[in-house]
Amino acid sequence: MATEESYPEDLRYHPEHDWARIEGDQATFGITWYAQDSLGDVVFFDPPEVGATIAKDEPYTEVESVKAVSDVIAPLSGEILEVNDEAGTNPELINTDPYGQGWMVKVKLTDTSEVEALLDADGYRELIAE
Repeated sequence: MATEESYPEDLRYHPEHDWARIEGDQATFGITWYAQDSLGDVVFFDPPEVGATIAKDEPYTEVESVKAVSDVIAPLSGEILEVNDEAGTNPELINTDPYGQGWMVKVKLTDTSEVEALLDADGYRELIAE
């Protein structure tokens, strides 16, 4: 079962319920607690290819839950450096630890200025409260 609702302050958030942990010109992406809670139990995550280019606001992979198949939207543009094969093998990690073991991809950012368009934790909490 999922962890308690949380939105870590050190992350930036996309309105489509994705998070980015930004470290210089690299970032780790995943889906938020709200997203995994809305989806229900994630049963399948198909990691994209390393080396693939992804674009901000565009889908880069899918997660399948007991309820639906959902696109995962890239919060920022870049090139995929690493994928979380562990979440591919154990997709329940996306539910149990969405900000830790349940991360999806690590990306080399192509435009760090895009970060400014993302929400902080307070902004994201306001968005989902609407």
